[in-house]
Amino acid sequence: MYIKREIEKEVKTLAREFPIVVLLGPRQSGKTTLSQHLFKNYKYVSLEDFDIRDLAKNDPRKFFEEFPNKVIIDEIQRAPKLFSYLQTHSDKLNKSGQFIITGSQNYLLMKNISQSLAGRVGIATLLPFSYSEINKKIGLDRILYSGFYPRLHTRRIRPHNFYQSYVDTYLERDIRSFANIEQYDVFKKFLIALSGRTGQILNKTSLAAECGISRETISQWLNILEISYVIFRLPSFHKNYKKQIIKSSKIFFYDVGLVCYLLGIKSVEQVKNHYLRGNIFETMVINEFYKNNFNLGKGYNFYHWRDKKGRELDLVFEKGMEKYGVEIKSGQTMRKDFFKNLQYWEKMDNNNKGVLIYDGELEMTKGKKIAYNWRNLGKIL
Repeated sequence: MYIKREIEKEVKTLAREFPIVVLLGPRQSGKTTLSQHLFKNYKYVSLEDFDIRDLAKNDPRKFFEEFPNKVIIDEIQRAPKLFSYLQTHSDKLNKSGQFIITGSQNYLLMKNISQSLAGRVGIATLLPFSYSEINKKIGLDRILYSGFYPRLHTRRIRPHNFYQSYVDTYLERDIRSFANIEQYDVFKKFLIALSGRTGQILNKTSLAAECGISRETISQWLNILEISYVIFRLPSFHKNYKKQIIKSSKIFFYDVGLVCYLLGIKSVEQVKNHYLRGNIFETMVINEFYKNNFNLGKGYNFYHWRDKKGRELDLVFEKGMEKYGVEIKSGQTMRKDFFKNLQYWEKMDNNNKGVLIYDGELEMTKGKKIAYNWRNLGKIL
């Protein structure tokens, strides 16, 4: 069963503008399914296939003789030599939309693109389903527990089974292709410790002490998880406020279902009562902003904001001259104190706007009080 993706229009537009479209994103986010759906008359080749990968690595010229144009090349980072040949080949064809390439390792792809394909590539990022792409009848805590990976929803796989396979298969394989991690049990301990810090300021020293490894190893493993689209860092916003701002990044996972699995949550009821439910909810909402941004091709940069007196906002982004500060609360009842930091933010600059995103149904756009239910956060983008 194919579920329509919000990013379809953006990918089609890129294919009209560039000879090569790169579709980035985590494993199992639906890149292959989307590309085959949008480009039905294209030849599909996967570099997960040993024979195809061997040909691409050892004889790139012959590879492009066999697959000269209108080709979907899946997981292209597994044959880096293709990039330079792809440049020459696409220049000869001089047509838009000739190659659709996908990959799940961001750094390697972007490095090769910047070296070989600059100016020839349109880039789109496909994350797991957004809320608007799944069944709207699912309650919040079930969404937090299940997460957003497509196979969970199209094939009704039990979350625990899916994420157990995801961690043991995809993460282990991708990670070992980047670094020589002999003690995978230590790495899994690190993953679990990191999941308990989603939505929090990143403290490598604390994380290293808990896992019994060095800060250098922590840095290396964090980079690997970022490259593989497991986590991302939300940088601090400090424009014009440099003297009083905490500049450390916050850490987030790309999917809340994976967070729940790593935390050992085994049911919807456990999500409801978990002490990290607020962080899990914040992680989901931040991801919804990112998904809307990628799917609609908006191009916003996102930040968090926190000063040395403890005032903070969960998300900040610039929209024209306006700077939006967003407070995220998992409660269903709108409270006066939800707006405390937003009011401070608004007073700092005439161009600052504050928005509350929460789980309640009451929405407001009166004066400086703006509040939306999390399902409608796209209204401010």
